[in-house]
Amino acid sequence: MNQKFQIMRNIFVAINLCWLSAIALAQTPHTHQHGFSGAEQWAQIFDDPERDTWQQPHQVIQALGLEPDSIVADIGAGTGYFAIRLANMVPQGTVYGVDTEPDMVKYLSNRAKKMNMTNLVALQAKAESPQLPKKVDLVLFVDVYHHVDNRATYLQKIRAALKPNGRVAVIDFRMNSPIGPPKEGRISSDEVKAELKNAGFTLIQEPDFLPNQYFLIFK
Repeated sequence: MNQKFQIMRNIFVAINLCWLSAIALAQTPHTHQHGFSGAEQWAQIFDDPERDTWQQPHQVIQALGLEPDSIVADIGAGTGYFAIRLANMVPQGTVYGVDTEPDMVKYLSNRAKKMNMTNLVALQAKAESPQLPKKVDLVLFVDVYHHVDNRATYLQKIRAALKPNGRVAVIDFRMNSPIGPPKEGRISSDEVKAELKNAGFTLIQEPDFLPNQYFLIFK
């Protein structure tokens, strides 16, 4: 009986680790090097309510201090975990759910229509550019920044897409987080700060309430 219990426990642990690895991806990587077709299936992972316990989306959005008419770009929006919530918080504004994966863009667009969210616009982007149609108040990267290629060039395009006093928020996994991508695929908060500084941004806030991720806000 003990041996059987141990076998079942090992199976459970293995399944749980796979689930955590998948959900830790959260948003879809904003790069051509990762495929995320099959949005319906990914939605079960990205939008799983269990994610709320560590991602704390409500607290994150509150910390961003958005105005009701803010224009926000959610980079690597995926199936809309943050984009939907952001759209609810800026009823007179606009949220651009930006993604490079066509299936994700289609899924989010259909989701917005079903929910009658006219202020949520799903945008097809390129790996090298978010393709934003107008200037925004905030650009948000959640678990996506470490996937962006040629970040120095990409950040210059982000800067050009911001309104005066516009902000950039980066949330990504700490190097010692028990969940998230492999350690070699992560980027430290110090690296993010250095890259944003080189791109002309200033760190203005560093909320520390997330258990697995750093949270940096620049302007």
